[in-house]
Amino acid sequence: MESIQILELFKAVLFGIVEGITEWLPISSTGHMILLNEFIKLNVSEAFWSMFEVVIQLGAILAVVVVFWHNIWPFGRRNNPQPLAKNGPLSFVKKDIIKLWIKIIIACIPAAVIGMAFNDTFEALFYNFQTVAIFLIIFGIAFIVIENKYEGKTARVATVEDLTWKLCLIIGLFQLIAAIFPGTSRSGATIVGALLIGVSRVAAAEFTFYLAIPVMFGASLLKLAKFGLDFTPNEVAILIVGMVVAFIVSIIVIKFLMSYIKKHDFKVFGWYRIVLGILVLVYFGVKTLVLG
Repeated sequence: MESIQILELFKAVLFGIVEGITEWLPISSTGHMILLNEFIKLNVSEAFWSMFEVVIQLGAILAVVVVFWHNIWPFGRRNNPQPLAKNGPLSFVKKDIIKLWIKIIIACIPAAVIGMAFNDTFEALFYNFQTVAIFLIIFGIAFIVIENKYEGKTARVATVEDLTWKLCLIIGLFQLIAAIFPGTSRSGATIVGALLIGVSRVAAAEFTFYLAIPVMFGASLLKLAKFGLDFTPNEVAILIVGMVVAFIVSIIVIKFLMSYIKKHDFKVFGWYRIVLGILVLVYFGVKTLVLG
């Protein structure tokens, strides 16, 4: 029994590593989780697996909060150039960060209203290898085309602070695409949308990280509420290990990506998506033919 438990925890570590890497790089965490689950299955129920692959993202979200804490925490006197008031309680509120959260909320409206309301329907219709592979390839091509089109040009929007409410809503619509079609990649969709409307790579990636906080937190809570809190000790251990590993790996990956895109473009991720999409189509296509 103990050896089985250790094996399952080792699998949880692998899933945590994959989640931590693929959630933030624009290469589709869903596509990678499907592939990993094909070869390394957790010995759990279907209901727990459906919950696990979403709730494990809580570890990844916490990494964003830790890395960007000073950018997203709206309270305190220190580093507060724009207090809401000169004196009183409101002098502890940071006006610039409140504005940022309003932008985040605006960008999240499409996914919150449509994505979450029809989440079960979208999963039933589109959660299959064909959709995942097709959207891996489509957005891979999009990255390459957009980067080639804007190569050498100066972005119209250099920082997150320069984003208007309208631009935030447009980015939110691209996030909705990811909520509907697995394989799109939430980060991939929002970055592509941001690049299309003239946002710099750094600002696009940073804003994408911020959007993940309410979206992924909300999705995780919905999955937990649906599954309930009736966990076995083994399930609790698997979930905690997966989340902790995803947290640690996410911190490394987020810092890497923010450093990488200061000197490089997103084309390498585009090519990777195309190759992965083709591999998913070939593997599962052959498997379907063989097994009938």
